[in-house]
Amino acid sequence: MFNAKHVDQLRRIVGKDNVLATQEELLAYSYDATNMWQHLPDVVVLPTNANQISDILKLANESRIPVTPRGGGTNVSGGSIPIKGGIVLCTTRMNRIIEINRTNLNATVEPGVILQDLQEALAKEGLFFPPDPQSAQGCTMGGVVAENSGGPSCLKYGVAKQYVLGLEVVLADGRIVKLGGLTPKNRTGYELAMLFTGSEGTLGVISKITLRLLPSQKSSQTIVAVISDVAVAGETVTEIIASGVLPSKVEFVDNWTFEKFRGLLPDEILDKSQVILLIQVDGLPETVEAEAQQVVDICQSRAGEVKVAQNQAEADRYWQARTAHFSDISSRTHTIVNEDVSVPRDKIADFIKLGQESAKKYDVPISFAGHVGDGNFHPVVLTDSRNKEHYNRSLKCVEEIIEIALSLGGVLSGEHGIGLEKQRFLKKAMDPAAIEIMKAIKDVLDPNHILNPGKIWEETSD
Repeated sequence: MFNAKHVDQLRRIVGKDNVLATQEELLAYSYDATNMWQHLPDVVVLPTNANQISDILKLANESRIPVTPRGGGTNVSGGSIPIKGGIVLCTTRMNRIIEINRTNLNATVEPGVILQDLQEALAKEGLFFPPDPQSAQGCTMGGVVAENSGGPSCLKYGVAKQYVLGLEVVLADGRIVKLGGLTPKNRTGYELAMLFTGSEGTLGVISKITLRLLPSQKSSQTIVAVISDVAVAGETVTEIIASGVLPSKVEFVDNWTFEKFRGLLPDEILDKSQVILLIQVDGLPETVEAEAQQVVDICQSRAGEVKVAQNQAEADRYWQARTAHFSDISSRTHTIVNEDVSVPRDKIADFIKLGQESAKKYDVPISFAGHVGDGNFHPVVLTDSRNKEHYNRSLKCVEEIIEIALSLGGVLSGEHGIGLEKQRFLKKAMDPAAIEIMKAIKDVLDPNHILNPGKIWEETSD
């Protein structure tokens, strides 16, 4: 049980300025980007090195104090909510880019490095790290790895786990372990670094990360297609990829976000359309030119309007309009319920149609956007948590949409993780034996269950 004595012990470990304990300070660490969950911790601790993390966890393990690891708090699954109180262990002050190695195409960073800061540093070296979640300006690299983050570029380049070479992790009992290494090929025993990638802070606290990098692409081109029908948009995506072109991005926005495209695309086309597809191809200039033309040819047979960005500034305006989707939808209502599911590409149209039917049944407004190239959608239901009847209908709609995704061969989460928000669906989405294996791993690495307790699976009385 946590008490005032523990605050003094934590101050001795990390220094007085790195322990936050006032009501106002605790409130700032009581929620994440979902705005659906909130719980005050007893204390917030901001270590500056792995040894401090080790000492914090030794204290917490001995005293059975819950510890919730946290980075920028931009996650949208409830994963960083300290629902058991105790310690929030926030790594944002461990924010050094330790090394960028152009020869080996890797970088070593601390967990508190902001993704956007890393991308800017890499760009100066002609390198890039492909995962690009919308929260890049605020999310930390520890969170990117712990959540196995994705984003638009994952269609071509893959998610965070494809770029983790090595990790330094502090276990629940305070042991500091080094996993993986510096080389792209490493077949030394079990892939333990992958065990902590996507573990949502339930198995250990990441204190250092070594990443695989790629050379920056020489050229890119953005194509915008405005399509009147959802099913046609889904078929268009399928045809593009089946044609042999693998775009770096294929993004989908519905007409809830069309206002952001006014002035960029003809009003008369937007007014009678349902979907905008944003497509980016990249690579060598001659390859980009040929692939962009192939995409244009496919889109022109199905779309009411097809535009090719004439320069990077124009392309940036299109992508900024897409990036504004989440904040734009959020500004229209008191509460949003933002989901994250993935379905096979050939089921995209079915998923959207059935999702729209569900929203109509429950009489709630819904918006669809997502990384349609890999079938990863973020349906957003607009509601008001103060109106309990409407809010409950919205939650029922969201539950049905998740059921729809699973019935179409999809998965419970494409990139947001399980956290609190989706744990009640886990039994439907995973083999029971797989869940038991996860629990067994948790028991081995964190036998006292102090690390991010109450997340991923529902707790039982036994």
